[in-house]
Amino acid sequence: MQSHKLILILAGASLVALTSVSAYAEFAERPEGAAFGEPIAEDELALWDIDITTPTGANLPEGEGTVATGREVYAAQCAHCHGDDPAEGGVMYGTMVGGIGTMTERPRVLTPGSMYPYAPILFDYVRRAMPLDNPQSMTADEVYAVSAYLYHLNGLVDEDFVMNAATMPTIEMPNRDAFFDDDRPDTSAERCMENCEPIGTVADGDYLTAGQPVEDDETPDPSESQVQGGGTGGTVIMGDDEDAEATED
Repeated sequence: MQSHKLILILAGASLVALTSVSAYAEFAERPEGAAFGEPIAEDELALWDIDITTPTGANLPEGEGTVATGREVYAAQCAHCHGDDPAEGGVMYGTMVGGIGTMTERPRVLTPGSMYPYAPILFDYVRRAMPLDNPQSMTADEVYAVSAYLYHLNGLVDEDFVMNAATMPTIEMPNRDAFFDDDRPDTSAERCMENCEPIGTVADGDYLTAGQPVEDDETPDPSESQVQGGGTGGTVIMGDDEDAEATED
């Protein structure tokens, strides 16, 4: 009985060995180089090349949209998350209108009108990520249109504005000059592998501590800070001040 089992085991091992040799031989016969896959054509690669360059708006596609059309696109594609009225917000997100001038306040109110330094960023984001349940399904015309609608509600374009690759980069965004180089220590720290000094936390970033020395065991007092920056800065994403106050209470 044991001899019978041994014969079966040896036969199985021989079969595996022969299969491996056959597979190796087939691999060895392949031409030089990897020889996997096929060269990708430029028109196929273009489907992945959807980045929009700012501030120029380079790589914005052909097409156009109006404020009136954007209102219809918003109702069909956006309202189920953002609400029937973009200024009021919906079940998932708050207002998409206003907040201009709040970037140095606490809380900040982030909307398409208040936070972007360059108008084409909205096109890039909407085309890439919206609608939430079916991203990259909107046409260029639809994205241009809904962008025109949202920027109109934020007072940045007139109602007869036609949004396209030529006109979108010309929109003057209120927050355009409010950005600066991130000079926090963790963006330029030297490599340290042991006994390293702490570089701060996200919570510490909520307060402007430069020029306001504190003891090692003290926490900066937000009521004594004139500017809120770094970390989240008390950011309200697509919301408003009242929502933030209600949350804090």
